[in-house]
Amino acid sequence: MFGTLMLVVGPWLGFRLLGVLGVGRFTTWRAGAAHGLAVMLAFTGAAHFAPASVTVMPSHADLVAMVPPLLPFPDLLVYATGVLELLGALGLVVASTRSAAGICLAALFVLMFPANVYAAVENVPFNGDPATPLWFRIPEQILFIGIALWGAEAADNPLVRRMLSALRSSAGDPTATRR
Repeated sequence: MFGTLMLVVGPWLGFRLLGVLGVGRFTTWRAGAAHGLAVMLAFTGAAHFAPASVTVMPSHADLVAMVPPLLPFPDLLVYATGVLELLGALGLVVASTRSAAGICLAALFVLMFPANVYAAVENVPFNGDPATPLWFRIPEQILFIGIALWGAEAADNPLVRRMLSALRSSAGDPTATRR
């Protein structure tokens, strides 16, 4: 249950330690977070292509089983999301694409969330392990979205600022235009 979370937190702290030791690329918590998320996405993206004989991570078949039945072409969806996760990981590592990657990954995490809910509700096992319960998966998914946006400095993107301002305005926030 904690494996995916540790795939973000462990590398994040490791990258930040490298920053403290003088590696310029990792001098901020945000940069460490973006790279930590990239490590997690490299592993989870690779799982989308893993055969069932691989026992250290969920396999392609495990991920296909978590696709809700109402969605067509579950095999293709799993391959496509795997490619998107790998591209997102690469985008987080390249500074010039980090903001766009963070925004796109946040959207991808939101779009994939129903599959996580379905897997939890239907108790879809992963590599023989039980499904991650919703009480853990929901906050974990929110954390991944937050890291994608914060670590990639997406909130500093003018387009994202306009979108957030519009959302606050439509929600009745009287200070939305001043932010």
